[in-house]
Amino acid sequence: MKRLLSGACALVLTGALSGVACAQNAPKETVFVQAGRLLADPATGKVETAKTLVLENGKVVRIVDGYVAEPGGKVVDLKDSFVLPGLIDSHVHLTGQQGPTSRLDEVTQSSADQAMIGAGYARKTLMAGFTTVADLGAENQAIFALRSGIKRGDVAGPRIIAAGSAVSIHGGHGDINGYSDEVMHVLRPTSVCSGADDCRRATREQVWHGADIIKITATGGVLSNTAAGLAQQFSDDELKAIVDAAHKMGRKVTAHAHGVDGINSFLRAGGDSIEHGTYLDAESIALFKKNGGYLVPTLMAGDFVYRIASGPNNFLTPAQTAKALDAGPKMLAMARRAHEGGVKIAFGTDTGVSAHGDNAGEFALLVKAGLTPLEAIQTATVNAADHFSLSSEIGSLAPGKAADLVAVKGDPLKDVTELQRVTSVIKGGVVYK
Repeated sequence: MKRLLSGACALVLTGALSGVACAQNAPKETVFVQAGRLLADPATGKVETAKTLVLENGKVVRIVDGYVAEPGGKVVDLKDSFVLPGLIDSHVHLTGQQGPTSRLDEVTQSSADQAMIGAGYARKTLMAGFTTVADLGAENQAIFALRSGIKRGDVAGPRIIAAGSAVSIHGGHGDINGYSDEVMHVLRPTSVCSGADDCRRATREQVWHGADIIKITATGGVLSNTAAGLAQQFSDDELKAIVDAAHKMGRKVTAHAHGVDGINSFLRAGGDSIEHGTYLDAESIALFKKNGGYLVPTLMAGDFVYRIASGPNNFLTPAQTAKALDAGPKMLAMARRAHEGGVKIAFGTDTGVSAHGDNAGEFALLVKAGLTPLEAIQTATVNAADHFSLSSEIGSLAPGKAADLVAVKGDPLKDVTELQRVTSVIKGGVVYK
């Protein structure tokens, strides 16, 4: 355990993930949130009425019956609202967004530009009700600076679990592709590797740079501008080396993986979670259950790339288009199979592919894939918190946990699209909306 002191803020780092409460950013006053309906712990599904959450120093200190307040405290009147824990998106890319200029942006934006762009998208994400996100692929300096700015309170945004640059094979998804050799040599991240020893090096260097979690690209990807398919790209030895190196340094490893060979090889290597999972099979489901690993389906990403690739204003390259048309339509059925097979699912959107601020659109797709509205909410609260080993801090509302909560006017247990219309957002006891 390492304790870092900065002003009035004691930040404790344990293993891969940092503590979520920072005293210097927490309000000094007591806040009384009067909730008409309250789903404090989505694991239970129990909705209570006429409750008051008492918040101090960025945390919940108690939950009491009725509507109470005390002199000098701040009252947040949500008597007409449905209140639940702050939402968690397990897969975003805050420093950019797909569009017609995406390929140009890669060669014209500096790290500082990307951090500033990310600040704008972080605010949109927070206002949409997402108080914690995992950023799984961004330029190191940009995303780590944004993470720090939010922790200090300089920038309004969700707390960030940051991977930085993804660990990728040379020439694979995660490397720079589709430009002249001169440009690609300049833009290539240090996290690309070949061979088990080199991949250990890349993993350790990402931890050294500041990664909270290691993200790898176990298979080809839709949006890499190369006709290299969607199958496994790392060798089995490389996968084992990455997982071993990361775990020995206290970091979990999550893998971008479409092809079933890459999914199963990564899970057999001891990997912790899969992003996308498009072509998973019965063996994949058995491996998930054996390992206790999470699937992050990112259904919005599949829906988005298919709509762009098949629409009249397609801005994807030919290589990207072919893969989008292949993988996109298959993702909903994949999530249905995984859910029916008992795989643990954590909410994640791959936002940055689709538009920032639209993250809650994933809920309706999860329900379309067979989850109940409550199960969909659980993926973005208690499940996602467990996925990141943060259940003691976020994911539900209880004394001692972070004062992260959102509110909507309707009942999301009846209509999950209510979560696309968040009316109130509190993060760390601070009222943002």
